[in-house]
Amino acid sequence: MLAFGVDQIIQLQPAWKDQKIGLVTNHAAKTMAGKSSRQALIHHHFNIVKLFSPEHGLEVKGEDGIAMADGIDSLTKLPIISLYGKKLTPDEDDMASIDVLVFDIPDVGCRFYTYLWTLSLLLETAAKYHKPLIVLDRPNPVSGDLNVAEGPIMDDAVSSFVGRWPIPIRHSCTLGELANYFNITRGIGCNLEVIKCLNWDRTQYQPAWGIPFVPTSPAIRSFESMLLYSGLCLLEATNISIGRGTSKSFRVAGAPWINGTMVANAFNRLAIDEVEVTPITFYPAFSKHAGNSCNGVEFHVTQPNYFQSVTNGLLFINLIHRLYPTQFSWSAYPTEVNPLGNNHLDKLLGVINSESLFDLPMQQFIATITRITAANDWKQEILPYLLY
Repeated sequence: MLAFGVDQIIQLQPAWKDQKIGLVTNHAAKTMAGKSSRQALIHHHFNIVKLFSPEHGLEVKGEDGIAMADGIDSLTKLPIISLYGKKLTPDEDDMASIDVLVFDIPDVGCRFYTYLWTLSLLLETAAKYHKPLIVLDRPNPVSGDLNVAEGPIMDDAVSSFVGRWPIPIRHSCTLGELANYFNITRGIGCNLEVIKCLNWDRTQYQPAWGIPFVPTSPAIRSFESMLLYSGLCLLEATNISIGRGTSKSFRVAGAPWINGTMVANAFNRLAIDEVEVTPITFYPAFSKHAGNSCNGVEFHVTQPNYFQSVTNGLLFINLIHRLYPTQFSWSAYPTEVNPLGNNHLDKLLGVINSESLFDLPMQQFIATITRITAANDWKQEILPYLLY
């Protein structure tokens, strides 16, 4: 039976459980039994004295890119220090009041989902203040199958908080594996321990875990959204809505000026066997075209084991770019960590001057994205750091 790192550590009863623990977590972090990780650890007498929360806050209710304030946890009554607001990592005072940092946050397997980069900063902070960092690992919900990993490998020139260091967009790793990889390859020197999951098969997707889906952020409400995210999130850099504020965020794409039937027919003719789209009308509650009727398409992944989300997203943007040359436009995307929102596609895709790709003739565009989304070198690069 599958067990998460948090389930394992409760059984292991480590020597540090009585030390002063700073727990980096959110409400999406559950045990296999569905209990909040922080509550389960406290129930088993782990001496948690302080909570740290990433983007979206401890309750996972903060909208994308919005700063979160410190507070008090209603569940445990512990203080919450936000790591997505005034600061992105614990400061000297925070570290002085704890003995050990513990990290337990679910991921979605995508480079520009910021929980990974919170972890990267914790590695550096823990090393700086000579405190151990314990990562309670979790499976990658869109599988650890490196055959479906997708680039581009990020260019250092576009480093940001949605991609600090070069890895593919879809990395097919757990956060524990990436923590090991960064700690060693970047010479961080953190006293790092990863508590592995038990009985996870790398080829498994979240529905095979046998437990209900838990939203990892306000817009990731289903496994389907999670699977499509690494491609459709690229539309943040355009004037097309991806359904934020609806029940189908990251499963739909549209705008008031799109003809959904025409776009669905055109996209389906691209003969991508793993996905099909159908026309839809939706009403975003916020973000792009908020309160307006958007016509567009809904994506249906028919073969998850082979689906290439990044390629899918790039092909869709290119299609709208060609069909609606006057209505389509690139768009800034302001967030707490990128207040002006400039060069958002470069930061997401990890490619310099990425908008120019969409001006290429169709055959050249296909050849280019096929080349840049290949992640063959990644398989060999990450192999020594895999835990499963």
